[in-house]
Amino acid sequence: MNVKDTARRQYLRIVGKAAAGADGIPATNEGWLVSFRKALGMSGAQVARRMGVTRNAVYQAERNELKGAITLNQMSRLAEAMGGRLVYAVVPDTPVEDMIRNQARRRARARIRRAGAHMALEDQALPAAELNRRADALAEEFIRDMPSDLWEEG
Repeated sequence: MNVKDTARRQYLRIVGKAAAGADGIPATNEGWLVSFRKALGMSGAQVARRMGVTRNAVYQAERNELKGAITLNQMSRLAEAMGGRLVYAVVPDTPVEDMIRNQARRRARARIRRAGAHMALEDQALPAAELNRRADALAEEFIRDMPSDLWEEG
């Protein structure tokens, strides 16, 4: 195993851990800021005093969170004012390993189809089962080697 593989495995663990703990917007649909503030029993005015801003600024930030118009810096400052911290993550919809495997299969099948078309023109076409076997083997090679163009289209 080389350094690149080790680093990629570390990234896989980091993303997997974040995905396991990320639930998106709280079930209250009020956003994280309001949910945390209400869980503490803290008013918007109390948060504002801790931050040195107006109550209206706190309420505007809470609305902006729901609209997706708040900055990470604002979220962090509000969280700190309430005694918390902002945790930021980008998480996959499906496990990263599955995403890689699916992309490798798509790329491998596309490459095998192109090669198969050329072979058919030369009257050397392989049976479908053999094409599938070769595509699976190529996909495994892509997963193992992670070519730099794996995520290119086509």
